[in-house]
Amino acid sequence: MSFSSTMQPDTRKLLRTGLWIFGTGSLAILAAFTVLGGVGRQGPHTNSGWLALVLAMGCLPTGTLTLVLAFMKLFADRHR
Repeated sequence: MSFSSTMQPDTRKLLRTGLWIFGTGSLAILAAFTVLGGVGRQGPHTNSGWLALVLAMGCLPTGTLTLVLAFMKLFADRHR
């Protein structure tokens, strides 16, 4: 039995949404450290860097919690 055959449509949507949110936060923090001026002791050096940092601070925890919920639901679906 594979994951895809036992996965409910709402579980798939939770996984996809969590990955998109977490991926957006990851790209934002990567951009803040590389192409948007870098980050020093007192924070990012540019306004765009600050915006990317705020975006990452919102997306990373939200995406992580959504992924945790999706994985818990995935394992609950497998035991039904």
